[in-house]
This record gives sequence, structure tokens and C-alpha cells, in this order.
Amino acid sequence: MADTAGSGNRLIFPGLAGLYDALSPYSYAFMRFCTGAVLFPHGWDKVFHGDMAKQAAGIAAHGAPVPMLLAYAVTGTEFFAAACLAIGLFTRVAAAAIWIEMAVIISVWLWPNGYFWTGRGYEYALLWLLLCTAIFFRGGGRYSVDRLIGREF
Repeated sequence: MADTAGSGNRLIFPGLAGLYDALSPYSYAFMRFCTGAVLFPHGWDKVFHGDMAKQAAGIAAHGAPVPMLLAYAVTGTEFFAAACLAIGLFTRVAAAAIWIEMAVIISVWLWPNGYFWTGRGYEYALLWLLLCTAIFFRGGGRYSVDRLIGREF
């Protein structure tokens, strides 16, 4: 493999080459899992502790159409799509659903606040959008349920 740490790269700490080479095959699965796993608790909270009417009212306050439907879509995306992304099941569909949600959140809710998350900006949602872009094009990868069942979208 030409891009491994021990293949001629000049590492600052050459003794770490073995560690890098041993763990690098898992890095994509780790990134995909973490992307879904960090979003999943947001969906869990909405499913088990959320108030759909309150969530729909917040959506309606921004002038979005069919707020109750969108509240259920957000909840389903953050719960089901995030779980699927984490385990690599229907990976591309899950990444696309999260990508759409983050694009809407950025453009409708967070854009006026600027970039920085500390000021309720869009940088955190942008990170999810960019990660889901990469995951969408790559798919589930070697360590995914998609690979296990032998099917991908």
C-alpha cells in the first residue's frame, strides 16, 4: 500500500509508523461511526423526551411549510439515519438525509448568526454536512453492515 506511514514518509516520530499502519484501515469506519454516533443522541432525545408540537412550533416560527411533518422528518433523520450511518447500513441514503437536514439547518436557521458555533453559528452543522458529503461518495466502506450484506445503494 503506497500511502501507509511506513512506506517512505518521513515521520517526525518514526516509532509510530507501526501504530499508524495498524490502525489506518479502521480510520474511515471510525469517522463514519462517530459522525452518526454524535448525531444519534439528538434524535434519541427528540424520540424519548421531545415534544413534537413544540418542535413543530419552532419550525413554523421560521416560516417553513408543513412544520409537523418536518419535525417528524428531523427526528427520524437524527434517530434512524444517524444510527444507520454509525453502523454503515443504507449508508449513502443516511448520509444524504443528514446532508439535506444540515443544509436546511444552515441556510434557514443558522446562516444569519454567522460562522462560529459559540454565537449559534453554522460551523457545527457545516462539519456534519461536509462529513456526510464524503461518506455519501465513499459509501459504507470495509467495516459496515452494507458490506456485510453485500448490498449498497
